[in-house]
Formats: sequence, C-alpha cells, structure tokens
Amino acid sequence: MRVSVGLLLCVWFILHGSCSGRFVVEKNYLTVTSPPSLKAVYECAIGNFGVPQYGGTMVGSVLYPKSNQNACKRFEDADISLSNKPGGIPVFLLVDRGDCYFTLKAWNAQNAGAAAIVVVDDKVEPLITMDTPEGDDAMADYIQNISIPSTLISRELGDKIRKELSKGEMVNMNLDWREALPHPDDRVEYEFWTNSNDECGPKCDSQLDFVRNFRGAAQILEQKGYTQFTPHYITWYCPEAFILSKQCKSQCINNGRYCAPDPEQDFSRGYDGKDVVVQNLRQACFFKVAKEMGKPWQWWDYVTDFSIRCPMKEKKYTKECSDQVIQSLGVETRRIDECIGDTEADVDNPVLKAEQEAQIGKGSRGDVTILPTLVVNGRQYRGKLDKGAVLKAICSGFEETTEPAICLTKDMETNECLHNNGGCWQDKAANITACQDTFRGRVCECPSVQGVKFIGDGYTYCEASGALRCEINNGGCWKGSKGGRTYSACIEDRTKGCKCPPGFRGDGVNSCEDIDECKEKLACQCADCKCKNTWGSYECSCRGNSIYIHEHDTCISKDGSGEVGWGSMWFVFVGLAAAGVSGYAVYKYRIRRYMDSEIRAIMAQYMPLDNQGEDMAAISKSFGDEQSTLLDQYERLSFELHLNQAILARSLSAGAGQAPVRRGRRNRASSFHAVIKRMFRPILELGKRGTRTHAAATDPK
Repeated sequence: MRVSVGLLLCVWFILHGSCSGRFVVEKNYLTVTSPPSLKAVYECAIGNFGVPQYGGTMVGSVLYPKSNQNACKRFEDADISLSNKPGGIPVFLLVDRGDCYFTLKAWNAQNAGAAAIVVVDDKVEPLITMDTPEGDDAMADYIQNISIPSTLISRELGDKIRKELSKGEMVNMNLDWREALPHPDDRVEYEFWTNSNDECGPKCDSQLDFVRNFRGAAQILEQKGYTQFTPHYITWYCPEAFILSKQCKSQCINNGRYCAPDPEQDFSRGYDGKDVVVQNLRQACFFKVAKEMGKPWQWWDYVTDFSIRCPMKEKKYTKECSDQVIQSLGVETRRIDECIGDTEADVDNPVLKAEQEAQIGKGSRGDVTILPTLVVNGRQYRGKLDKGAVLKAICSGFEETTEPAICLTKDMETNECLHNNGGCWQDKAANITACQDTFRGRVCECPSVQGVKFIGDGYTYCEASGALRCEINNGGCWKGSKGGRTYSACIEDRTKGCKCPPGFRGDGVNSCEDIDECKEKLACQCADCKCKNTWGSYECSCRGNSIYIHEHDTCISKDGSGEVGWGSMWFVFVGLAAAGVSGYAVYKYRIRRYMDSEIRAIMAQYMPLDNQGEDMAAISKSFGDEQSTLLDQYERLSFELHLNQAILARSLSAGAGQAPVRRGRRNRASSFHAVIKRMFRPILELGKRGTRTHAAATDPK
C-alpha cells in the first residue's frame, strides 16, 4: 500500500518530542536543444507516478496552453488537442504547479494526447518529488492508469521557457533517464519494500497485482544470476511513554519494539497492526530460510500464494493458513518458527532489527518513507508499480552489452541496429557487424567471431586479428583466383594487416595487381633469356641449347658454346685444386717446424747448453753425408725409422684424442717426448761420451 509511513512516524515522534528523516529526490536530466538562448542541460525531478522511461530518452516540443495552464481541468473542455499527428514530433505539455494534485494534472495531460508532462514549480526552492495524494483521494482509480512520464523543473527554467514561447520561438527538449539509475556491472541488485496488509483499497490491489505479474520475470532473472533481490518490511517502534497503551499493545510486538498501523484504521474490528507485523516477519523469515536453501526466488511464490489463499477479507490471515502455504513449497515450518521467535518476549528480534536499520538511507539512497518502494542499485525507483515499467528500470541497471535477453525484446526496447546498422561498421559478405543492441540504445564495438577478435573503432572499420584471422572472410584482405591458382594478401603468421603476395602490388585490402616482371625488367634479363609474364609470377627460358640458372639469372650452354662455357668451370676447378695444394704445403711446413722444435728440446735435456752447437755438429757428422761409414749409414737409417714411427704414433694419437683440447695436447706432447727420448738415448749418450773424451784430451791438467 502506498501509505505515507513518514507521516505516521512523525506522529509517533511528535508525541515523543521530535521528527526527523532524510528523503532523497530522484532526478533525471532535461536537455533543451532549441532555441540557442536556452540550449543547455538541466536537472529535473522524477514524479512518483506514471511511467518514467528508465534507460531511455524522449524527444518532444514544448507547448504551454493559453488557458487551463495549471491542467486542473480536462483539456477537451478548452477545445485543445495535443494528440501527435503522423510524422509529427511528440508534445510535452508545460503546466503550472498548484490548485490540484500532480496526478490530476498528469491524467488530464495524458487524456489530451501529451507524450509527457513538465510541471513548473511555483516557488524558488530545491526540487521536490511529486507524489500521489494521501487519504481518500488516494483511492482514485485514475492514478493507477497514468502511463506518461512526469517531471518537475525549477521556477527559473520555467520562466525562461515561457518567455521564449511567448515570442513565438519553438522550444525543443530531450528528457533523459539513461543515467537515472546506476549501471555499474552485469548484475542488478534491487530491493522491494512492501507490506503484507491487503486491506488498503486500490493501492494494495495494485501492489499484489505487481507481485503476481512480475513473479515470472523476477524468478528467471534471479535463477540465472542476473539479479540479486531482497524483500524488506517497514516497522517502527512505539515511544516508551505509550508502550502500555492499548494502541501500542494492539499494533506492536516484542514490547513495543516493532509496530505497524491497524489495517482497517479501526482498533475495534478486524485484524490488528501486530498481526501485520507478525506476517511481515514470517515473510522475511521465509526469504531468509529459502535463501539458505539456495532458492531465494521462492519468496515470490509464497507471497503470491499467501495473498490468494489467505486474504484478510476471508478471515484466513492466520498462522495456520500460512503454514499450509509454506509446507506446499517444501519448506519446514519449524525453521520459520525458529526465525520468528517469541513475539511476546521483551527482547530484540534479529530480523526485524536489521530491517529497521536498513530503512535508514545510506549513500545516495534516502530513507524509505513510502510504501511500496523499489530500490534499484541503491537508487529509489519513481513511477508506477507496473511490471513493464519496473522491468525497464531493472534493465537500465545493467552495464551496456550485458543485459539479459528479456531486456532486448521488442516490447522492452527498439533495436537500433536494424536501421542502417546503427551507423556501425559491418561486413555484409561475412555477415559480421560491430553494432550491438542494448537496452539504452546501441554500441559500436568490434566483435569476436569463432575465436577471432576484431579490432578497430567499431564505426568506420574493424580488422580481424590473431592466428586464425584468415579463416574469417580471409582476414578482410584481398584474395583472387585465376587459371587454377589462388593468391591471398592475408598472412597467417601476422596478427593483423594485409600484404600483397610476391608478384603483386597494391594495398592488400581492396586490390592486388599483377606485376609484369618482364616488362619492368625485374627478372630474366640475360642476353639469351626469354621472359614470359604469368599471373602472379613469370616464366624464363633460354634460346638454343642452353640451360637457365634461376639463382644467377643466366643461361649456360650444354655444349660449352654459350655465353658462359665449360672453360670457366675448369678454371674454377683448377683454382680450387691449387688452393688445396697450397693448404697442404702450409700444413706440412708447420708440422716440420713443430718436429724440429721438439727434437731440439729433447736434445737440450741431454747436452750442456754451452756445447749444444758442437753436439749438433757431432750428430750431424754421425748421420753425415754420403761418405759416412756403413755403420753410420745403418744408424742413420735406424734413426729415420724410429723417427717415422714416432711421427706416425703422434699422428694416430692426435686423430683419436677425445679429451679436451688443452689437456689432450699436453698428453700427446708428453708421449711424443717419451718416444723421441727413447729413440735418441743411445745417440745422445754416444755424443756425451765423445764430448767427455774431447774435454779430457784438451784438459791442461
């Protein structure tokens, strides 16, 4: 029921001494597009009736009536029709505040054909929320039938608009609700502040109708993880001075801590306020238990079934009837009773205490002071409690491109991608588009197709990127086939970009033209060459009995009479042979020098340094010339034989060595030293004996 709980709270607090609260005015934006003198963006307050276009915009032309300017009478009586003609721009009716309820102004404007109503405040004050009437006037059936959006603007802006209209200027404006509700991510969190009382006339009936109609959509959104829903119930406490009064005892539980107004507003008949508090607590506990079971969406089933099976009018608003509904949904009544606890005890109830704390506004959300209230992503919903209107508000709370399918149906929004592709990039051949329909409109964002990510601005171009990009429409690159050959400008090992293949030139995207290598003299240019251009390549052959060498772009005659004959090839072979012989000579020379140095080192170990020259001469003489004795020749031959064996052993050792280079070389040198020493020992000892004899013969002593 849409009861002003704030008023009732104030009655209690006035009795206690004070009344306070924080009410937040929910706003949207109004953009004046003409005339230039008014062109700007202005704030305006959303009315708490009708159907605000959450997540959307509305464009219209402002009309200020010459009579009935406060819109308190039917406009048919003043012979004014605001109905929009085919092809015409929607009309926003500008009216003055005062003399009647806001809802009546909106109803008259709607019946006259206005697309929206803009109310001008009659005071210089901050913006306020236009609400529905209270008391008996709240029973008017027309209030639930208001379907146009309403907004309140400041007196200052209203005076400016009226002035321009009086001069004959056309005032166009855009009402924008796209940012009226936050839309941070892919999940919407919303709360529904309600009451189990069903004896409050048309308002209670509309609330129950909303729960029944919205149940299916709410459960689908909750089950698929798109939303997180929480029901809430408003209670207040009885001032301590009146706890023992009849009124507090009949309207409160837990010694005046949690209270609700009497359903019939008559303490002498029907159900009491405390019956409503207990049933509110039962519904809150059912949600708590169902959530613990992983099925929070069952709350919608319980509330719907209870309103149908246990109405106050039939005197079934009881615990027994409630338990039957709970059991039919597969929930243990024992767990519900444990959550409710003892309602007569003078203690706090954890569930209701949390509800009272949540009632106080936090952040951008004000205090909850009217019922029913819907809070979407921390902002209070304003407008008619209707399935379509509420679903639009919830859909506007999703981050763009994350909305569930239910938000993108034709009944919910217009698919802007169907008209001119929304002005976004598209590839008609591959049936790929960057236009993504959203609840608020559309976004141009390069897509991902079959694992291939397209990159670009989304408006003028999108380019395939990644390893598989050539699989999707050839990566957006040129591709051609001719004569059984196919060439592509899409390169698999590149993440993006197009490049014409060899033999072609162009941008690689729209075209690649064949290069005439013969005409442009890029190949096959020798004197005897014959060039023939082909698509994407060329063919080169030789005149006469010649062979074409592609690597050198030349022709070689098979019989040696060509431009380049076999003589040149023989020259190459001779040059290679000479190089080989020279290399071998150098190798032998280095080996000979190394052998000499080794022999000298060994001989130095056996001969004194000062007699080294004489010893060498003695050895030379021993192995001397052709006139040496037969014994000398035999020793010479024996020496040469041992020397050759040493050289052979050293060569074999060098060829078979597997150890590291430095260590192996040292070992091989030591082996060679040993061989040479054994071979030279008899010769060197002979030399030493000769030296000692010579020394003794010349010794003066």
